[in-house]
Amino acid sequence: MSPHSQSYWTTSPGHGELRTAPLPPLEPGQALVRTLYSGISRGTETLVHDGRIPPEIATLMEAPFQEGSFDGPVKYGYLSVGLVEDGPASLVGRRVFCLYPHQDRYVVPVDALTLIPDDVPSERAVLAGAVETAVNALWDSRPCIGDRIAVVGGGMIGAAMATLLRRFPLARLQLVDPDPTRAALAEQLGVDWVHPDDAAGDCDLVYHCSSTAAGLSLGLGLLGDEGEVIELSWYGTHSPEVPLGADFHARRLSIRASQVGTIAAPRRARRTHQDRLTTALDALKDPAFDALLSGSSPFEDLPNVMRDLSSGTLSALCHVIAYPGADPTA
Repeated sequence: MSPHSQSYWTTSPGHGELRTAPLPPLEPGQALVRTLYSGISRGTETLVHDGRIPPEIATLMEAPFQEGSFDGPVKYGYLSVGLVEDGPASLVGRRVFCLYPHQDRYVVPVDALTLIPDDVPSERAVLAGAVETAVNALWDSRPCIGDRIAVVGGGMIGAAMATLLRRFPLARLQLVDPDPTRAALAEQLGVDWVHPDDAAGDCDLVYHCSSTAAGLSLGLGLLGDEGEVIELSWYGTHSPEVPLGADFHARRLSIRASQVGTIAAPRRARRTHQDRLTTALDALKDPAFDALLSGSSPFEDLPNVMRDLSSGTLSALCHVIAYPGADPTA
């Protein structure tokens, strides 16, 4: 009998369940991975959970190893950390990151796996997808020494942006969020938190990560003349109003979309997706990223966790799912 695996499926808007299915046989060039941890990318995964993926961009939003379609049932996710149990000898026993859905064991081509550095803990490594998004945004925008920068929105992506930006020799860096609990997060990250009412203007760059029309409007208002908003938010089926009146044109402001599906143009000729992911995992050697891990639940509780994240009952930056046999010290 073939070995089996369990995976999480969104079965209909607002509902999900664990399903059991046989694993495919291992073929040359493939590896069998036992999952240690997976992370929930709250913004995108709650949109999937709620059935709010616009049909016109459904193909664009498919995850690499997704099964099913967004109108359900669908197996979705892309933040998986595991241990190679079978495959090439050079990989067996090694920890890897993979853009795979929430599943306890899976078979994938070896080129879909990225080795995790020895000094990056397994739980922290689930943040690789968020940090890769932030790396791509930095490549899109290229911040400079002495810049005045604001990150609007202190969720997982905004916090990852701020954590990377704190390495730059900036004149000013502020994490802007109306939630006062983000002050403690910012302190852990070593950056300044400010309420939107107190945010400093005349910014060279603003990274918008709040997924709200109010946040986008604030970001444009914080720019200095000829400044640029880097838009990392994704709105699903919602279409926010963009304030292009008033002085938007007179001050020559810009809005640039940054999306992780494509390598940022300034690096596209010289970097691959694997290069970018390796850069993200290397950045995760910084223990400050542990502040983004806001809770953990066992794999069997995943249907309830997704329900609570979607309803707002559970508040999280990156909620970690722990699988049987996971070793947090690995």
